Amino acid sequence: MRYYEVEFTISPYSSDACDMVAALAGEAGFETFEETETGLKGYVQQSLFSEEALCEVLKDFPFEGVSVTYEIREAENRDWNEQWEQEGFEPIIIKDRLVIHDGRHLPEGVFPIAVEIDARLAFGTGTHETTRMICTSLLDTDLHDKRILDCGTGTGILSICALKLGARKAIGYDIDEWSADNARHNAVINRVDDRFQSILGDASILNKVDGCFDVVLANINRNILLADLPLFREKMAPEGKLVLSGFYTADSALLIEKAATLGLRLLSQQEDHDWACLIFTTE
Repeated sequence: MRYYEVEFTISPYSSDACDMVAALAGEAGFETFEETETGLKGYVQQSLFSEEALCEVLKDFPFEGVSVTYEIREAENRDWNEQWEQEGFEPIIIKDRLVIHDGRHLPEGVFPIAVEIDARLAFGTGTHETTRMICTSLLDTDLHDKRILDCGTGTGILSICALKLGARKAIGYDIDEWSADNARHNAVINRVDDRFQSILGDASILNKVDGCFDVVLANINRNILLADLPLFREKMAPEGKLVLSGFYTADSALLIEKAATLGLRLLSQQEDHDWACLIFTTE
């Protein structure tokens, strides 16, 4: 697939402003970012890019006195996974019970649950705060014989963790073809592919998915969560749980308010470096 590379210049530069630009650009479809001396570079699929949407999310930048400008160019058509395959990531240990690792960096010692992730152009290795918080929530949830819906599955990491924690079945979907394929691949190398289904599409495909789910997981940006919450609610089983992340703590109140209009009650919330995770249940 072809990408645009958008170079954002932030003046005056600060890491907080840089994080905010990344969060806002993510709402406009950007998938990944690289920090620069004056801001960051963002990458977005050409077929999904809308400069109008980017301008809209940046027009009321919430940092007073900070300006954000950008230049758009066509990204080099190269193997975007090359650097990842060369570097990978160090094992991530969560609550001394779960270790997430790639094929190049094996964990030292033995853990009750081990998940291997081969991230081929997909988001979700456990290195990001939002993924770690949801994995922590899964460790604290009784998943035995439960049915899981994984919205925006990415690498499939959340589904795989849930299945290794005893879930009966997991269905994940993603709008990105690479991610949907990569999730299937990771399910195979973790030997849970007989209980995992990966679907290409957005939340509208839920109308074609049979049955309800005991646990619904969604690690997506704020605007998509707000738009898709009614669909998530429809697919929740009685006394089911909804776990949301992918947004800043400052956005929590907005999502809690929206969830309440759908009859969802807040069970718990956590935060990590200004990122938030909310857990709801049906009333």
